[in-house]
Amino acid sequence: MDIQQSVKTVLNSYAKFEGRSGRSEYWWWVLAYIIAAVICSVIGSMLGMGQLVVNLLALALLVPNIAVGVRRFHDIGKSGWWLLIGLIPLVGWIAVIYFAAQPSVGPNEYGEGPQGPVAPSGPDNIAN
Repeated sequence: MDIQQSVKTVLNSYAKFEGRSGRSEYWWWVLAYIIAAVICSVIGSMLGMGQLVVNLLALALLVPNIAVGVRRFHDIGKSGWWLLIGLIPLVGWIAVIYFAAQPSVGPNEYGEGPQGPVAPSGPDNIAN
């Protein structure tokens, strides 16, 4: 998944808290959000509005940010409520980053996974 697909997927699933999001979808979204925040910060500074534009962006994307975080936690087999650990100063953010960086765990109670079932690899699966 690339950055464009990730942004489309997250915005199309604006308030969808069920299901799963893979690492690439989550981290591309985080990168796109950071880039958008920097651009909004520059625009706000040029217009003399300070952080107003960045705050409007944060408010507009609050729900999709939480939703993709919840789906990412579902992908590693944890409840979306674990995202609240990020409210603990410093240690919470480190924990959220650690959990978000974990690989997918295969099918779990939240679904098959963001990419669906993966064909097994190895010598038995090579086409002649």
